[in-house]
Amino acid sequence: MIGLEAAHAARETIGANLHRTPVLSVSSLDGRAGVEVLVKAEVLQKTGSFKPRGVLNRLARLTPDERDRGVICISAGNHAQALAWAAARMGVSAAAVMPTTAQTSKIAATKAYGAEVILRGESAVETHADFPAIVAESGRVVIPPYDDPAIIAGQGTIGLELLEDVPDLDAIVVPVGGGGLVGGIAAVVKEQRPSVRVIGVEPTGAACLHAALAEGHVVHLPRTPTIADGLAAPFVSERTLALATRYVDAVVQVSDEEIVEAMGILLERTKLLTEPGGAVAVAALLHRRCGLRPGQRAVAVLSGGNVDRALLTSLL
Repeated sequence: MIGLEAAHAARETIGANLHRTPVLSVSSLDGRAGVEVLVKAEVLQKTGSFKPRGVLNRLARLTPDERDRGVICISAGNHAQALAWAAARMGVSAAAVMPTTAQTSKIAATKAYGAEVILRGESAVETHADFPAIVAESGRVVIPPYDDPAIIAGQGTIGLELLEDVPDLDAIVVPVGGGGLVGGIAAVVKEQRPSVRVIGVEPTGAACLHAALAEGHVVHLPRTPTIADGLAAPFVSERTLALATRYVDAVVQVSDEEIVEAMGILLERTKLLTEPGGAVAVAALLHRRCGLRPGQRAVAVLSGGNVDRALLTSLL
């Protein structure tokens, strides 16, 4: 299992290269949420999401042969941008396989950071189906978006920061795609402060962790229809399912309409721009899905802020 020791080691590896993102109070939301609301602004992280934490930690472990071969990933956009940025810093060639329907701004940013972009499949499900053949042809080393101990440990550094920065913390509410973020945070938090509740939030159209927990094994979703493209993983992994089973207190869902509402409220009240996947934790708090008691202190992780201006206009 990935835990506290691995997260501390990850912080030693990546700390000088990344921002320690702030935790901000959003008292204007407290009344509606019924709890004291704070946000962890990973939208202000390098490349606009939490993803470089895990990517930098994983790339630091490449062997000389792996560095020469280059790296490759599958991503809707945020992991691709993080890999492109981190690989460029280390002088490693990178490629990213993305759906043809990926946001144009995420494709452009990935290319601008220096990675080759391969567009394949019209959905996350189709892209995942094509990915193994692309990897085999490329000869590159796969850097998974979530199913890797070093990736998960890197994401767990958020848990270290939250426990240090927020006294009397009662709950952490975390977006869920493939489960690496919530698993890493939960493992770190529960090993230090078991009383803190860790709650995962999925969009209703891509609730792969909920399905896996209900069935007791990994479930492959045939479709993942949601505006939260960054959370549209068609399945979790055995590793992230095990972490969620052991450490995560609850997994709840929010609709696309509730996500859009939360994006607008965050923009108005905090001046922070989130992408749909970055707003799901606040959506769950606003609609009181997390089972918290009145007056408790909860931190919502704003996991990413990379959204096309055209999409933002149409949504808001």
